[in-house]
Parts: sequence; C-alpha cells; structure tokens
Amino acid sequence: MARHLITSALPYINGIKHLGNLVGSQLPADLFARYMRARGHEVLFLCATDEHGTPAELAAAKAGKDVADYCAEMHDVQAKIAEGFRLSFDHYGRSSSPQNHALTQHFAGRLAEMGLIREVTEKMVYSNADGRFLPDRYIEGTCPNCGFDSARGDQCDNCTKQLDPTDLINPYSTISGSTDLEERETKHLFLCQSQMRDTLQAWIDSKTDWPVLTTSIANKWLNDGDGLQDRGITRDLDWGVPVKKGGADWPGMEGKVFYVWFDAPIEYIACAQEWVDAGKGNDWERWWRTDKGADDVTYTQFMGKDNVPFHTLSFPATILGSEEPWKAVDYIKSFNYLNYDGGQFSTSRGRGVFMDQALEILPSDYWRWWLLSHAPESSDSEFTWENFQQSVNKDLADVLGNFVSRVTKFCRSKFGEEIPAGGALGETETALINELTTRLRAYEDHMADMEVRKSAQELRAIWVAGNEYLQTAAPWSTFKEDPEKAAAQIRLALNLIRFYAVVSAPFIPDASAQLMAAMHTDDTSWPEDVATALETLAPDHAFTVPDVTFRKISDDEREEWQEKFAGKRES
Repeated sequence: MARHLITSALPYINGIKHLGNLVGSQLPADLFARYMRARGHEVLFLCATDEHGTPAELAAAKAGKDVADYCAEMHDVQAKIAEGFRLSFDHYGRSSSPQNHALTQHFAGRLAEMGLIREVTEKMVYSNADGRFLPDRYIEGTCPNCGFDSARGDQCDNCTKQLDPTDLINPYSTISGSTDLEERETKHLFLCQSQMRDTLQAWIDSKTDWPVLTTSIANKWLNDGDGLQDRGITRDLDWGVPVKKGGADWPGMEGKVFYVWFDAPIEYIACAQEWVDAGKGNDWERWWRTDKGADDVTYTQFMGKDNVPFHTLSFPATILGSEEPWKAVDYIKSFNYLNYDGGQFSTSRGRGVFMDQALEILPSDYWRWWLLSHAPESSDSEFTWENFQQSVNKDLADVLGNFVSRVTKFCRSKFGEEIPAGGALGETETALINELTTRLRAYEDHMADMEVRKSAQELRAIWVAGNEYLQTAAPWSTFKEDPEKAAAQIRLALNLIRFYAVVSAPFIPDASAQLMAAMHTDDTSWPEDVATALETLAPDHAFTVPDVTFRKISDDEREEWQEKFAGKRES
C-alpha cells in the first residue's frame, strides 16, 4: 500500500465556478483519489476555498456583506456544490483559517531568517475616493499604445502591451470610477525568488516525468527575458493574513497583509491541520514533514495551466527556501482550458454553464463523464451541447445503461431475480475474459499515469466489450435451444454488471453505487483477476432490476439548454 497526498488548485471565493474550473483541477484530482483508494492505497485528498485579496473584498461589498461573513457563506455554498459533484475531499478547508494564518506567518519569518525576504519602497496608485491603494487591475484608462479606452493598469486587453498604471491616459478607479488618483510611496516585502533560480531550475530539471505543459511554463518563467523575478508578497489591504515575522510584529509592516498568492498554497499544508483539528484524521505531519514520516508520500497537484507558475516556482521557493523538512510536490498534472460553445468560459462575464446550474439540469455523473472523457490535456477542448448530448446518449445510455437493462430484464423474465445456476463457460466467454483482462490492465496503467482521456476511452471499450459479447452470445436465442448454456451466459453478464460498477466508480460514482445496490452486493474489491471477479456473485444470489441508469437527452432539451445558457448569467 502506497501513500498519496493529492491537492487540487483552490477555487477562489468570489462566486460559483464554471465547468472549465471544475475539469481543470478538482474533478481529475477526484478521479485519481478515488482510483487510488479503490486500489487499496492510503489517500489524503485536500482542497479549500481561496479567500483573500481585493476581489473577495469587492464581491463582499457588492453583496452588501462583511467580507468575513461573505467568505464563510460562499465557502458553504462551494462545499455543497463540491458535494453535489461527489468530489471526495477528505477535508475542504479555508485559506482564512487560523491554521493558515499561523503557518503563513511562520514561513515568512523563516524565509526572512534565510535572507530571502527584502523590503522594497515603491510608488503605487492611491485612490483618495476609495481610501486605498489600488492593485493594477483595478485601474483602467486609455492605452497609450493603441488608444483602447478600457486598458487595465497591468496590460491592455486589446493590443496585449504590458503596462504600468502610470502609463495610462485618464486613469480611473474601477471600484468607484474616481479619477482622484495619486502616486504614494508604500513599503512592501518581496520574496527573493531570483536567489532561488538555480535551485528551482535544478529541481524542475529533475522532474523528467512531468507533463511538457507543466515544465515548459516553468522554464519560460525561469529563463525568458531577465529570468525569474523577485515577487511582492504583501499588500495594502484589510482582509488577509496580517504581516508578521512568525509570531512577532514586523516593524514597518503594520496594517498590511500577505499577498493572496503567498498564503493560498500554504493552505494546502494548513488544510491538513484543519483536517486533524476537525476530528477527521490524526498526525497531519506524517503527510507534510519528511522528518515525521512524509518521505514515503507521493504528492500530486492538479491545476489549470494559469496556476502552474505559482506551483512550480513561487510555492516551491517558499518550501525549498525555508530549508525545513517540508514535503515538496512530486508530480504536477496541469490542464489546458475548456472553452464553451465557440468562446471562452468566463466567471466575470458570466459566460458558460456554472456548477450549480449544471446540477439543476442533470445528475453529476452525466457531467463527470463528459468532462473527464473530454479533459483538456494535450490542448484546449470545447464544450458544445451537441457533443454533450451525443456522448451521454451513446456512451452512458446506449452502451453502459443498455447493457444493464437488457441483462437484468432478460434474467428476470427467464430465470427470476436471482443469479441462475447451471451451464459452463465456453470459448466465447474465455475470449471475453481475455479481452477484459488486456483492457483492464491498460485502464489501470492510464489511471496510474493520470492520462484522463485515455482512461475514459479504455473504460468505454470495457463497456463495449460486454455489449459485443451479448450480441455474439445472444442468450435470448440460446435459451430456446439450451437453457443451461443461457444460464451460464447470463450469470457471467450479471457478474459483469458488478465488475463495471467497481471499475467505473472513479468516473461515475453514483451510477456505480446504484448498480452495486441492484446487484445486492457491497463487494467493491478490485478485479485483480478478471475470471475470478466474474464469479463473485454466485448462483441463487438475489438482484433487483435497477431503474434506468442513464436516460437520453432529447433534441428539444438540448436546444432549450443551448438557448438558456448562451453565455449570460443573472447576477
């Protein structure tokens, strides 16, 4: 038995996430966690809401709520939706937790001791009307390069030119609209990532098994232009982890908080402390400290490609720079973007299907199957309603659901609701067992390698093999001539339903549970030997014909949803 620590990128607190966010981190992480548990490994699967930063403050203000109350409420909303999608977190924490406050302050103090923190006095834009310093993206104006009148303080979306707020013509605050802006001096802490460049480069180079997407992004940040730059880790905000040097005050940093991208990854560790403090587990340090037993842990992170720089460079700079025995990530599985029906998903613009809306339309397994079988691994992928309908109808309803329905109903009509006795397996059954064995081993390899789409393809092929066997064996015809032989065929097919339930559970857990209940079994043991597995349910074992496992999506429904979710969302 191996030990697997699994984390997925923390969803931001300011609203409900869309399907692109789900498939880019949490859902494939859940797939891997479920599979590793199914194979008997010890798993700790952690996630949390990312709660600090200006967007959280603004979202709370828009909602007319105190920011702490808003974050607490949205955490519960996101946790409930995650449960709706059957995301099997061992703990779903909060980056605003006391545990993360203390640990973030600890890391800052330790990095300062190691000479990796420097103070920088810089000029930033201050809005007198808002009474606050403005992050670059909350300043807009006219681009000096192309004349676009809604350029942000960090970049023009029209011509893509990198900008500073002072470059903008007629700048204004996007919070209040005020043009009463001025530059003021402010002091901040910077993490000296440039000092860590050689260490980080050697660490990245050692990860020869990582996806090209992950390492190429890391190397671009390490080597393009002037190379890896020092990064500010504090902000002039009210909401966040107060700047402290361990447990001590930090002179000159009064009233400041740590930058959200410094404290958010540290929450991965703090979340394990929350897990223990919530009474769900014990000894979090055996997962996170190599001097306390974490040497034998394999740590895997899942994330979208936009999060890769922070997880390959900034967070490792924190972990490695501390020179304390923290567990560093072993493998980063990164994903490209899922686009929506000819455009992009966008939380801010309300374009696409959001997680709560998806669950209102169909149960989670329909979405889980489509998203995972179309995961944007090697390139961006696109959600279209036509493709969604086709995949659900052909894969889930016609292949898996149809097999279950035909087998159970035929057995009930000819043998009753018990596994029939009699007969013996022949060459056709041996050929099926051999094919299933080959495909199951391939499926296991793909799952272990986190090849999500290949795993889905192999799982579908395993379902198809059962249907093809049914067509070849034709027990409904065999029954007329040789009822004993038909009994053996249908006994194998009924066992195949349990087999499907077990191997499909990481993808479609609710359907798996339904099939297990229909087969009156709780034996979820992995089919190490296919022939033995297909004898698990013995003659006279009772079963129930289940309700429809997956229903088809009609053309009318597809057209209705296509119109309803045409990229707009009521605020």
